[in-house]
Amino acid sequence: MPTEPTHTDVLIVGAGITGIGAGYYLGKNSPDRSYTILEGRADLGGTWDLFRYPGIRSDSDMHTLGYSFKPWTEQKAIADGPSILKYLRETAAEYGVDKHIRFNHQVATAEWSSDSATWTVTSTQTDTGESVVHTCNFLFMCSGYYSYKAGYEPDFPGSERFTGPIIHPQKWPEDLDYRDKNVIVIGSGATAVTIVPAMAPEAKHVTMLQRSPTYMISRPAEDALANRLRRFLPEKWAYAATRWKNIRRQDMVYRKTRSDPDAVRKYFLDLVRKEMGPDYDVDTHFTPTYDPWDQRLCLVPDSDFFNAVKSGDASIVTDHIESFTETGIRLESGAELEADIIITATGLQLVTLGEMDFVVDGAPVDFSKTWTYKGMAYSDVPNLMSTFGYVNASWTLRVDLNCEYLCRILNHMSETGSTTCTPRLRGEDAGMTPRPWIDDFPAGYMQRMMPLLPKQGDRAPWLNTQRYLDDKKALRKGPVDDGVIQFEKAPALQR
Repeated sequence: MPTEPTHTDVLIVGAGITGIGAGYYLGKNSPDRSYTILEGRADLGGTWDLFRYPGIRSDSDMHTLGYSFKPWTEQKAIADGPSILKYLRETAAEYGVDKHIRFNHQVATAEWSSDSATWTVTSTQTDTGESVVHTCNFLFMCSGYYSYKAGYEPDFPGSERFTGPIIHPQKWPEDLDYRDKNVIVIGSGATAVTIVPAMAPEAKHVTMLQRSPTYMISRPAEDALANRLRRFLPEKWAYAATRWKNIRRQDMVYRKTRSDPDAVRKYFLDLVRKEMGPDYDVDTHFTPTYDPWDQRLCLVPDSDFFNAVKSGDASIVTDHIESFTETGIRLESGAELEADIIITATGLQLVTLGEMDFVVDGAPVDFSKTWTYKGMAYSDVPNLMSTFGYVNASWTLRVDLNCEYLCRILNHMSETGSTTCTPRLRGEDAGMTPRPWIDDFPAGYMQRMMPLLPKQGDRAPWLNTQRYLDDKKALRKGPVDDGVIQFEKAPALQR
């Protein structure tokens, strides 16, 4: 039987990098609001607690992946997973966010009542099986964008014939022994580029098998300027300066990929040729068919991936899979790769809002029929916001902005006595041309999910811009009461 409902002003789903940030901002900017964080797993950290594969690290620098309010002080700017998890634990403890987290609460449904202006959220306590009911006035989804149950795994012909282990990085076994083993890593994204150099020194040989290449760029794991500034400036000043520098550089590079992709492509590939030497076949193994930033770039810290390939401990094969065999993989070219272990670094399984069911006044919500409001809320869905980070910059840049904007909304509601805020299309918005929720980003893992996500319009505020500097102005300085969000008082509270 469900327990008696517990009530909080703001219910946050997810205790990863977004949920912890939300707790900080609520405590600082909206201290009159109570909040609770529901986390489906037994610990905080989200991605940084879930993934345990060798070499797990950030693919963004920690001066932008870190919070704006919490300086990153480690030497390495491209940080390993345990260091990031330590940073998140420190943040949660320092600002008292950890006291608001309820672990092992797997949320299943959320039902909105306009009459009482409340969400009723049902979760299962995973350690006991007990059903738990929560009510809140505002629901903030901080559950990320992919399923924690399993990653994306294509149906490889003959996979049942392979006699060794087949492992997806999201389900990495603690006891996997790959010393002196032949390992095939299928994929060419950030996970594969991380795993290959991490496993190569102990494995007999690691082969990265890719259908097509990804743009890779090497950067020092340490930010020399950041480490130098910390010797002369207070931590917060040094961090802010480095953060500003990196944000500007990210934005400049991205804009250049849009305005002159050929020049950027040449620049990236010239860097790879310098790394690999004149005799390596860069055209085959490192030259994508798409323009830079049509998919995310792969960051290579301290050239570790390039060095692993040059040393002979690892290699790249660019081909298509015909079938798995008992002892490896047969390719469409006719070649066969031997393997003791196969790693399927084939990506994530994207989901909408925590794999939950949402109901508004008795009607199920189909998010694909809604319009995104500023990339964080949904047309005709009251008192609900979520965060999805940038595909062309660090995730946490969006976290900071969305959390600040949430507090602006809550504070406006307090000042006006409103209990509901609902984005609604204006008359002039009725004829908008729908666009994908994220435009100009044809990566497979996004395209698989795009039909289930909200639509983007052709005018503000029905845009998901993917431009941090533009969002920074709009969300920090733009009016909250913009004529699109409707602020009202619930009928039950007017009586």
